[in-house]
Amino acid sequence: MYFMYVDESGDCGTLAEGSPTSVFCLSGIVVHELRWRDALGDLADFRRRLWRDHKINIEDELHAGELISNPAKSPRSFQRLRKHQRLAVIRQFADRIASMRDISLINVVVYKRKLPPTVTKADIFRRAWYALFQRFENTIRYQNFPGPKNPDDRGVVFADDTDGGKLKKFLNDMRQRNPLRVRQATGEAFYEDQPIRAIVEDPVMRDSRESYFIQAADCAVYLLKQSIDPCGFMKKHGGNAYFKRLEPVLCKHASRTDPLGVVRL
Repeated sequence: MYFMYVDESGDCGTLAEGSPTSVFCLSGIVVHELRWRDALGDLADFRRRLWRDHKINIEDELHAGELISNPAKSPRSFQRLRKHQRLAVIRQFADRIASMRDISLINVVVYKRKLPPTVTKADIFRRAWYALFQRFENTIRYQNFPGPKNPDDRGVVFADDTDGGKLKKFLNDMRQRNPLRVRQATGEAFYEDQPIRAIVEDPVMRDSRESYFIQAADCAVYLLKQSIDPCGFMKKHGGNAYFKRLEPVLCKHASRTDPLGVVRL
């Protein structure tokens, strides 16, 4: 069984509606059940390191975006740090995630400027999640994740507290009918119905404050967005390049056309 922990960055509003972000991003950290305990131990060890080095409480949520853009919303133990120290924490977190060889990161980006003017907020949300679900499904079926290789492995999705009703409907729809565009060696393409089979159960909603894995996904997706649409501070101090630090664990099977495996829509 594979577990995928997902978080988002940017909003799924359209540019016509005045959305301040040009992209909507999703990142999913995938870990096999037999490696889950070891991965949790790695994340817990990182939090103990933050306590030793910065006196950051182990139970305090590490929310990457707030650390840089809105530290007043962060727990008090983070607020005590200077801005360059908070950036260092994000960099160290990225490096710890990249060192966890038994995990994999699936990443999806929706570029709003590429979409037709008739697209809606709901369309953006759906496109991103459909793509993430499909890549999770495919990578399980083709046994391309690191770790154990069981022919009958399945997957469960854990998402930050987002719209669970919509995610449940998306998966249910994909289990019933899921037309995919298939390209032949001749270059011709056709649509084939390939319903979702490997992802089981409804998506499970988790409060990020209670999950180190969701917080790790939050860090990854924040760095993904900053690599495309960085804020001034991240661009000035090189934080817009931190996403590449995650390369050792990026799921490059998710996209054959992108050197980092990012699914770009």
